[in-house]
Amino acid sequence: MNTLFAFFGGGLGGQEILLILMVILIFFGAKKIPELARGLGKGIREFKDATKEIKNDIEESAKIEEEKR
Repeated sequence: MNTLFAFFGGGLGGQEILLILMVILIFFGAKKIPELARGLGKGIREFKDATKEIKNDIEESAKIEEEKR
């Protein structure tokens, strides 16, 4: 639990982030990074769209149930 908090709670400093970015650059290469970023963006967009769709379905169901009463 503490490790999770340290990671998401701001435990990463500038040097750590720079090191991670350099490892990614070395591992994937400069040509692949934009392609990976596009794929990540598409995945995030699909996730948000699915989340909105589920939220709308739940709200629609609640509205229908309320109209029945």
